[in-house]
Amino acid sequence: MILNLDPCFAPLGTQNAIAFQSFIFSGGEPHIKIAADFDISETVSITHRLNSFNDLGLFCLAIDALRRIGVKTIKAIIPYFPAARQDRVMIPGEPLSVKVYADIINALQLDEIQVLDPHSEVTPALLNNCAVIPNYYFVEEVIQKIGNEVLLISPDGGALKKIYKVSEYLGGVEVVECSKSRDVKTGKLSGFKVYSDDLEGKDCLIVDDICDGGGTFIGLAEELKNKNAGNLYLAVSHGIFNKGFESLSVFKKIFTTNSFKDIVNDKVEVLPLIIK
Repeated sequence: MILNLDPCFAPLGTQNAIAFQSFIFSGGEPHIKIAADFDISETVSITHRLNSFNDLGLFCLAIDALRRIGVKTIKAIIPYFPAARQDRVMIPGEPLSVKVYADIINALQLDEIQVLDPHSEVTPALLNNCAVIPNYYFVEEVIQKIGNEVLLISPDGGALKKIYKVSEYLGGVEVVECSKSRDVKTGKLSGFKVYSDDLEGKDCLIVDDICDGGGTFIGLAEELKNKNAGNLYLAVSHGIFNKGFESLSVFKKIFTTNSFKDIVNDKVEVLPLIIK
């Protein structure tokens, strides 16, 4: 049985979907009423895109409602894990936000939680019964869409481990390493470097987990062009794009999934997340 809390997001499909009604009370609190007309001895898989505390609230309430009608085994798919980037305390006074979310969800005692391409190893370490969905299949489909050979571009040191695993899965696609500097107090980016003398006009695919404002990719694209790159492509598992797409016009195409939100833009191709 499947409970898709977001009607626009159904990574497991809609067959055997559980009917429900959800709404927000006038005081701002989320609420849900689940139709208790299914076999409660079956496993229920609950899916949601957690983009706010209200989303998290609805998720928690839905699990409580399932428990109260007798469901014993509950699994969850949370493709974009909230606050995964806040996985360390950089300066005094900051929270370890990812742990706050993980602690709340751990209290629900779920049998499994699937997360797509988490930002770092901190999320699966903090989250009980976490099953990571790697980005291999997404990147493989992106390369098929591009239709020609590309270099895999690692935007920074934090992405290296994952991108080499992608390369291995794809049979040894060449990886180009890059780096940048970030001011931890201001967040300002600088010092972009591409560790290749000449890219020889080859097409390049930058692979990362998240695109938020896009500053990393804009700065990196300039350096790639300085190193004689061909067409530039961007593939991010989770597309936030809070500053839109105008500044990302240097990319011939941007690829993402619908893990965070639905996107309609000529520059972007969304590959819907489907879990089998």
